Amino acid sequence: MSEIATRIEAGPPTPGGALSRVACLVAQPFLTRIVRRIAQRHPALFARLGAHCRTDYVIDPVELPFALHLRPDPERLILRATPRDRLPPAGASIRGRFLLLLELIDAEQDGDAAFFSRDLEIGGDTEAVVRLRNALDDVDGSIAEEAADMFGPPGRAILAQLRRRYRHVEPRGDGR
Repeated sequence: MSEIATRIEAGPPTPGGALSRVACLVAQPFLTRIVRRIAQRHPALFARLGAHCRTDYVIDPVELPFALHLRPDPERLILRATPRDRLPPAGASIRGRFLLLLELIDAEQDGDAAFFSRDLEIGGDTEAVVRLRNALDDVDGSIAEEAADMFGPPGRAILAQLRRRYRHVEPRGDGR
């Protein structure tokens, strides 16, 4: 299946383009550290992705002031915070609430149910999205908890707080 260049529509312009850029700058060192550690601990992820390890994914947690650009290529690994007005062309896109995306990473939510309830939007190469989901499903343990553990007690406290906060937010049913 050929990759289809796609951009996720971010909806109405969010105020504070400068805020988005600052948030990207602040988040980037953490994202780089996380993706390197996860890749180091879970090299089988790349094999499970096959040719899709060279696919560019745009992952859009709708409540955050930026989206994420992921290229799970072990030779050129990228996880980058990107302002929505500067999204790269992507072979596949995934869009939804932050906690839903976090729970999908840890296989705590059913991706098919989220898609059909319209809480999750996917675009571009569906096979690439399915391969990514299957690769993540094969990981033992919680990637989110591994990432939080990298930052010690503050990281674990932030993850716990995020989970508590977002569990009290009802899904809107429209993916936003």
